[in-house]
Amino acid sequence: MDVELLSRIQFAFTISFHYIYPPLSIGIGLIMVLMEGAYLRTHNKMYEQLARFWTKIFAITFGLGVATGIVMEFEFGTNWAVYSRFVGDIFGSALAAEGIFAFALESGFLGVLLFGWNRVTPKVHFISTLGVWLGSMFSAVWIVVANSWQQTPTGYHIVGEGLQARAEITDFWAMVFNPSSVDRILHVWIGALIAGAFLVMSVHAWYLLKGRFVALSKKAFVIALSVAAIASVLQLVTGHGSANGVAINQPAKLAAFEGHYNSANQADLYIFGWVDQKNQKVYGPYVPGGLSFLLHNNFDTKVPALNDFPKDEIPSQVNAIFQFYHLMVAFGLFFIGISLFGIFLWWRGKLFDYKWLLRIFVLSVILPQLANQFGWFSAEMGRQPWVVYGLLRTSYAFSAVVTANQVLFTLIMFTLIYALLFVLFLYLLNKKIKAGPFDDSEIEARPLQESIAEEFQTDNNNQ
Repeated sequence: MDVELLSRIQFAFTISFHYIYPPLSIGIGLIMVLMEGAYLRTHNKMYEQLARFWTKIFAITFGLGVATGIVMEFEFGTNWAVYSRFVGDIFGSALAAEGIFAFALESGFLGVLLFGWNRVTPKVHFISTLGVWLGSMFSAVWIVVANSWQQTPTGYHIVGEGLQARAEITDFWAMVFNPSSVDRILHVWIGALIAGAFLVMSVHAWYLLKGRFVALSKKAFVIALSVAAIASVLQLVTGHGSANGVAINQPAKLAAFEGHYNSANQADLYIFGWVDQKNQKVYGPYVPGGLSFLLHNNFDTKVPALNDFPKDEIPSQVNAIFQFYHLMVAFGLFFIGISLFGIFLWWRGKLFDYKWLLRIFVLSVILPQLANQFGWFSAEMGRQPWVVYGLLRTSYAFSAVVTANQVLFTLIMFTLIYALLFVLFLYLLNKKIKAGPFDDSEIEARPLQESIAEEFQTDNNNQ
């Protein structure tokens, strides 16, 4: 394998591993805010204990997210020197803004969130939890802005020529609000909320199946289910808006999403299928003219197809892009269906009566992670052969002085180190979950357990 391919694999691996954790931090952060808010409103100690418990899980995901994110910044310089020079002014501004508006907010409140439970008032602690969550949201904003500029560059001019060329900002806010940034920020945010909500539901569904922490778990599950239901429906809206933006700004990418080769025909919408790239056909069930209707409200409107573009300006892995995109959509529809079904059962008072449903929620924790990963895979692979769309090709962006053996060696080392980190993450997560919300000293836990049992018994008597 050559340097370009190895460098792409290395960066894809490191960013994919990193992207496990920030979405969880954002999603869990919101649920912690809701739990502490419920505690301030009701003074019910169960909500406080739930918030304490999920703060420990949040700390694990947050720490690993920070540690794994640092590596990528070094990869820009070592493996992608031409790219780093070209986008340095753009990325420098976005990452500086992230440090000012996101990291400062997160770090300013993180200590209070983790260690301030018995040192500050509940209101101050709630504000610190809110600050950390907002900081994680703002951090995502600037990362997505930088990436979106690569997809739809605006607010710049080119200085220099050839491999020495670089983009300089002429309008900061045009760079920030480039044509794809808002849709993609909303899509990423909501995907993160779904990931966090399904983790919370998975853990508490497992407790309910085991008969542990039943009163606590029912309250936590309903909070997470509400977040999942709202976010899943909103994700359908933001996904449609993002696809419309891709159709306008990156039509070759959208054609790859749907395996759409010939614009002489109406654009069909495939439910699933397999792309035969050699013969330029897709095999699978489809809605005739469905893509045309979604984009133009007309089944017969033509949509730009892959054959409308030069062969060296379209993605080479159309089938992979098609599969990733359709799996992401399928998982999104699953989230809508199961979360709304859960809300219906909760309204009927039967949410926790079906063990088979709780088992599905336990196992579903992996699906939002896959949906988030597949969404990024389809977006980044669909941009090829451009690393900056229409401006810089990927084949020109890597470091010429780095050898394939060097990249391969570091890829192997990263794989081993990240595998150890992932094992550590699973170990710590499993340890915290098995211990449950009452892993403090027995003296501290027993009074709260007794008060919860008394309150739960009172609720049952009232029913």
